[in-house]
Amino acid sequence: MKEQVVYVVDDDQGLLDSTVWLLESVGLKALPFTSGRAFLDACDPSVAACVLLDVRMPGMGGLNVQEELRARGIDLPVIFVSGHADVPIVVRAFKSGACDFIEKPCNEQLLLDSVQQALRRQAERHSRQGGPAALRARLDSLTPRERDVLLPLVQGYTSREIAEQLEISVKTVDLYRARVMKRMQAERLADLVGMACAAGLVDPLDLRGSAGAQSAQAPQTQQA
Repeated sequence: MKEQVVYVVDDDQGLLDSTVWLLESVGLKALPFTSGRAFLDACDPSVAACVLLDVRMPGMGGLNVQEELRARGIDLPVIFVSGHADVPIVVRAFKSGACDFIEKPCNEQLLLDSVQQALRRQAERHSRQGGPAALRARLDSLTPRERDVLLPLVQGYTSREIAEQLEISVKTVDLYRARVMKRMQAERLADLVGMACAAGLVDPLDLRGSAGAQSAQAPQTQQA
């Protein structure tokens, strides 16, 4: 299994350094980032990892970073760490798939337990999907028409748009989509996008959802 990574995203350099030190003290590899955009630019969807994410940061706040991960099809466990844990923020974080929300100042053992649990779940998920050879074997098992549907599907096109591209019915696209999900052993579309990124079939930065999310969020500043 690949080395597990904890991405730590916090604009407070002191807290960032202390969190990285804590994680490394128990043998974990921690990669620090002082901005959400820097983290997104460096995030590798093929790595078994989790994200420790601050809510309130200049420019792009943690909740927007979480939404951008989803738009790119990057399905990493997200643990929010924040001194601003009011109810609407917590609800929004969990509705968007966060696995934990920890208030600052953090109890060190609570933080470590949450990270270890997230990494364990992620490792189990990677194990079910198999390594690069297993992924390549599943891709090779697809028929030419299934591959025709796979690429626009993971790029963010709708069934109707894919049907227009391939000049087939929407019902036929949905049938091929179900077959692709089954052959690739993907429970959700996000899993399928992650596999496509790991296999080098698509660039996460070129996904339609990513571009849309960026344009929608560009004029906003996170208020958390």
